[in-house]
Amino acid sequence: MATLFTGISELRTVSTLGTITNAALVARDGVIEWVGPADQAPPAEETVDLGGRAVLPGWVDSHTHMVFDGNRADEFEARMAGKSYAAGGIAVTMEATRTASTARLDALVAERVAAGHAGGTTSFETKTGYGLDVTSEAEAAKVAARHVGDVTFLGAHLVPPGADPEAYVDEVTGPMLEAVRDHVQWIDVFCERGAFTEEQSRRVLEAGRSAGLGLRVHGNQLGEGPGVRLAVELGAASVDHVNHLTESDIELLAGSETVATVLPACDLSTREKLAPARTLIDAGVTVAIASNLNPGTSYTSAMNFCVTTAVLQQHLSLDEAIAAATTGGAKALRRHDVGEGKDPQGRPAKGTLVPGAAADLHVLDTASAIDLAYRPGMPLTWQTWVAGKKVYAA
Repeated sequence: MATLFTGISELRTVSTLGTITNAALVARDGVIEWVGPADQAPPAEETVDLGGRAVLPGWVDSHTHMVFDGNRADEFEARMAGKSYAAGGIAVTMEATRTASTARLDALVAERVAAGHAGGTTSFETKTGYGLDVTSEAEAAKVAARHVGDVTFLGAHLVPPGADPEAYVDEVTGPMLEAVRDHVQWIDVFCERGAFTEEQSRRVLEAGRSAGLGLRVHGNQLGEGPGVRLAVELGAASVDHVNHLTESDIELLAGSETVATVLPACDLSTREKLAPARTLIDAGVTVAIASNLNPGTSYTSAMNFCVTTAVLQQHLSLDEAIAAATTGGAKALRRHDVGEGKDPQGRPAKGTLVPGAAADLHVLDTASAIDLAYRPGMPLTWQTWVAGKKVYAA
């Protein structure tokens, strides 16, 4: 059945179609069939009047860590009082997650997906990485796969306390990878001081690639390092954090298809300098904005907040920030439009509102999307639709 969405004050297609005012959209079977001026809309069996509100593609949150239990508010409070961030805090979450039941983890992830929907997010990536042993990582991968379309194996998040680093990398690239491979699409590594060296990171990524997984990298968060260089060399889909970049890093990214994913909420929480999104875009790098939802450094799924921060503090225009949080995230997940609304595998593309793409809609309770930055912090998400089905209404 076809559904006509009308009463759209501005439809931000995030495509060459640009922004259409007084617009309408037709979706059929979860896929966009037509977009254009409302007075030219074709008939449909069902009509949804959005009452003069702005519509965007749903946010594509391409970097989250949803499978965890426990709380690190004490660590956060200490950091706000002046203590510096270190990667080792992950071990605190590891203990809570290992002891959580499967039912509890399922419920927690379902709650986090629902919270994302309430903020306009329609597509999610999430990672394992808080179990850090074979049994717990396999369970995390299975839980994640029940709720999220893109699941990343992050056994190489941290060397567990007391473990030998090289022996642990052997475990990650051997039995742990084998245990998760049927439930994940990606592999990631925290290539950073206090986590994994360049050579260890290379071993992890090459093992994942040999297992048929796409590559992602946590890199250049706490200082300059090899993360970007390694990601580009190995053809990773994204390198995430990218707070500390050399001119060479930026040149490498600009000459590659690797997406630089910035995580504004994390930067504020860790009091790291904000990732240089403006510089990256000016250099021709594809940039994504994601939430980095996790218990230690970014306990939020509020993509509206991340987009607002990118505009107000990272000097992106609204169009640039919206594109980074939609098509940028889709490119980081290889779900972007490569023609006729289809992604590289022929599936409906994400992060754009064009015929052939997924009918993933973020309806704002305002006539203009600029209010995301002009009215920071206001609850602007009115409805969220995934594949033509309403999953949230204010």
